[in-house]
Amino acid sequence: MAARMPAIETFPALRAWQRKALVEYLRRRDPDFTAVATPGAGKTTFALRIAAELLADGTVEAVTVVAPTEHLKTQWAQAAARVGIQLDAAFRNADLHSSADFHGAVVTYAQVGMAPQVHKRRTLTRRTLVVLDEIHHAGDSRSWGDGVKAAFEGAERRLMLTGTPFRSDDNPIPFVSYERGGDGLLRSRADSVYGYADALRDGVVRPVLFLAYSGETRWRTNAGDELAARLGEPMTQDLVAQAWRTALDPAGDWMPQVLRAADARLTVLRNAGMPDAGGLIIASDQQTARSYAKLIEQVTGERAAVVLSDDVGASARIATFAASEQRWLVAVRMVSEGVDIPRLAVGVYATSASTPLYFAQAIGRFVRARRPGETASVFLPSVPHLLGLASEMEAERDHVLGKPKDREGFDDDLLERAQRDDQASGELEKRFAALSATAELDQVIFDGASFGTAAQAGTPEEEEYLGLPGLLTADQVALLLTKRQQEQLAAQRRRATRPAEAAAEAPTAPPVPMSAAQRRVALRRQLNALVAARHHRTGQPHGKIHAELRRLCGGPPSAQATIEQLEERIATVQTL
Repeated sequence: MAARMPAIETFPALRAWQRKALVEYLRRRDPDFTAVATPGAGKTTFALRIAAELLADGTVEAVTVVAPTEHLKTQWAQAAARVGIQLDAAFRNADLHSSADFHGAVVTYAQVGMAPQVHKRRTLTRRTLVVLDEIHHAGDSRSWGDGVKAAFEGAERRLMLTGTPFRSDDNPIPFVSYERGGDGLLRSRADSVYGYADALRDGVVRPVLFLAYSGETRWRTNAGDELAARLGEPMTQDLVAQAWRTALDPAGDWMPQVLRAADARLTVLRNAGMPDAGGLIIASDQQTARSYAKLIEQVTGERAAVVLSDDVGASARIATFAASEQRWLVAVRMVSEGVDIPRLAVGVYATSASTPLYFAQAIGRFVRARRPGETASVFLPSVPHLLGLASEMEAERDHVLGKPKDREGFDDDLLERAQRDDQASGELEKRFAALSATAELDQVIFDGASFGTAAQAGTPEEEEYLGLPGLLTADQVALLLTKRQQEQLAAQRRRATRPAEAAAEAPTAPPVPMSAAQRRVALRRQLNALVAARHHRTGQPHGKIHAELRRLCGGPPSAQATIEQLEERIATVQTL
């Protein structure tokens, strides 16, 4: 018996961006349509509504969804079944055709790459809508891209979805349009774009606070030399990599201190209106993931769920965690993209991966809003490159072909091997041995601005930031962070004046010049105050004002800016 047609009137109400994109899609009736929408915006619902419309009017007879992972196949099939579209998530290449009970099938890019001719026959047998979820994955390898192109070139319609429409390589993404810009480079072009800034304004996603932790790190090189560096200070790429790795070492003090802070933040959110709020630790490899799970159990007294690979049982463990009230999940790869766990509200970015693509996918796990006022908090090492990515959460990127590529961050290749093999590499351990690391809250990044001064882990100053209310609007977050920073600085001034009052009769000592770090903090505070004043005058978001200052003055986000760059931006914003 053929599967029944879905009833469009039973679909949930569409959000404004979904309605606008649907009208544009139905108006144009082009074979290809690319929709870019921030994680949590509702790309799945949008795609299923288009599928229902095309099935109902006879434009297509079947639907094929291509997803990045096995777990997402199950997630797609379940979401489709809720709106009356039956998709076979158990389809294998050897099956050749789906049962008549289904409207179509869900497959992975790997499946298509292994047997494109099987999927080509299925596509040509019936008029088919192909939904290519997270389409940037089709550029992951030549076999995947060529397979997708060969399999679905004859499809009646193709709908491309992505939340991160950019790659760090020159592999073109099949069926995506590219346009040449004034600089001669080809850039991907989307037919519908709904970015994080738009979704934040509409209340579709949560505001994200980034709590960056620095600290002193010590390690021994393979030559036997002992080195020490402060995480987050300007230094060579190699030293950044080794200090970063030392901080992430489960045997040091940095990770336990950061995990205690993250769990304290999770408790605040649970007590403030999100009783089922969950946390996710993103690890670099299997071995460290297990070690982090042990640390969480020591900190909280509760075992963490651990998902290490895309193997049998991983999807069930994710689904169990999503439906429970368990506090923590530790993952290497499985929860990096597309997986829907709306209760995730606290993250610990404990991985060496630092490409814009991976970072955006990881942070996307925390932004999905369920009710007004929910916020997300992500704890991360105070590494310049990560601070820049955190400051540019609202930036919209395209896939650019032919642009010279700079290696960003460190050890992304190692992470990819760890994810693929699910085995910890000993390559880094051969280079050095981590000796010790301590953590302190360096700054809080929100809406492109940096707040706060250094606060040791476990101190009342740190608790002031960890205790921010869990239900806040974006504007309330910015106001409270500004207030916390002012209180923190006032307390520091009071502590500094007490010795002076006690020694009032002593000869007046010359003022002690501020260190470079203190000067940067003062300038960041002054810049944030001026940006906040302009926000209240014009209504422009803080992030857009900071972005405009960067455009006018050049340089990195304020979290990374030099003293001279901060001074130039202060002078510029005063003239706007």
